[in-house]
Amino acid sequence: MGQKRAVLVGINYPGTDGELKGCLNDVTRMRRCLVERFGFEESGIRVLADADPSTPPPTGANIRQELERLVAGARAGDTLFFHYSGHGLQLPAETGEDDDTGYDECIVPCDLNLIKDDDFTELVAKVPDGCLFTMVSDSCHSGGLIDKTKEQIGNSTRQSKAQQHRGRGMNPPPASCTCTCTPLPRIIHGAFKPLGIHLPCHGHKQKQSTQDGGKDKPDTKTTESQPPANAAATTSRSLPLPTFIEMLRDKTGRHDVGVGSIRTTLFHHFGHEASPKVKRFVKVMVARLRHDDGKLVDDDAVEAEHGHADAALEQQQDAVRHGVEEVYAGQASASAAAAARPRMPRNGVLISGCQTDETSADATTPDGVSYGALSDAIQSILAAGSGRKGKRGAAAVTNRELVVRARELLAKQGYTQQPGLYCSDEHAKLPFIC
Repeated sequence: MGQKRAVLVGINYPGTDGELKGCLNDVTRMRRCLVERFGFEESGIRVLADADPSTPPPTGANIRQELERLVAGARAGDTLFFHYSGHGLQLPAETGEDDDTGYDECIVPCDLNLIKDDDFTELVAKVPDGCLFTMVSDSCHSGGLIDKTKEQIGNSTRQSKAQQHRGRGMNPPPASCTCTCTPLPRIIHGAFKPLGIHLPCHGHKQKQSTQDGGKDKPDTKTTESQPPANAAATTSRSLPLPTFIEMLRDKTGRHDVGVGSIRTTLFHHFGHEASPKVKRFVKVMVARLRHDDGKLVDDDAVEAEHGHADAALEQQQDAVRHGVEEVYAGQASASAAAAARPRMPRNGVLISGCQTDETSADATTPDGVSYGALSDAIQSILAAGSGRKGKRGAAAVTNRELVVRARELLAKQGYTQQPGLYCSDEHAKLPFIC
């Protein structure tokens, strides 16, 4: 029998504008569940929680390190599990149509060093055959967090939406953002600004908007999960872009952060500890700007370039704009694209708290007990079982059954969020976790 190992992350963001209440409780209950129901050893479970000083802080670097350790030591027959309770965030995707949902879905570590769907895709692609990585993300916009994985239950991916529209005799709608996006020229200017590179604006002025820290109302297309009638209070586990930008400004001390410069700001502040996808994105941009014939420069060279603009940049703006346009459209050079292309993440299962355009609820009962709506539903369903006996005498529930029943339970409780399931047909039929 293989090993059973898990990483559990709960982030309440105490003292911030994005404070939540139930994430530590989610992790505590799941840890107890793993030991008592699924036979995990305490030593095989790593917990990172900002509300528990006895655990490592759930920074972006720490979470990535624990996940890499989890996967690096995996062998056929092992069971790997990752539970995340905290904020989710959507960014306009720089990868254009190559992204399943059209956006970059992210989880938000306590230090704001984002971990993106591409990062999870590359992580799960490393899981060896015969080993299964199960991920529960009780966060907003969590549908599609493992990119390039088949959507079994949900309507977050473009493929699912196209199939739904074809089934109704309709053409699929054009890709659109449920977050407030910036036109490409403004994204380009905003992306280069933190690097000290200023491009001329060709005479058009930028208007103050949500991305630039304005006070526009949050996007109304996102479906907010509604609270059940008996809950004292609920909070969305979505971090609106304006709120995230303000928190990032406070974190980095950079007051010029806008949506177009989030990635370069993260790279500038976190350096080698930034998301691998963020680092690649910035390196491609800088390499193109330095006319390096498409060759990526190393991290030290990129960092050395901070704050230094090439004298010929303004004269070459059209070429620069075209080059960055290609980066956003996912059309980088063939060699760079091939090097960056991960293997397919065939050995992963994602259970999301909601669809990519929905929010997940953080609830607090009148008795003061706080929890994530999905996390609480999972515990209730596992306790009820399915009638088929699994290990340690507990009733086994398949991944598909779990998500279907979670949807039914949450709807009965008055929530509008719809959990999703992303995995292969084979893995949808397997028992949850093991």
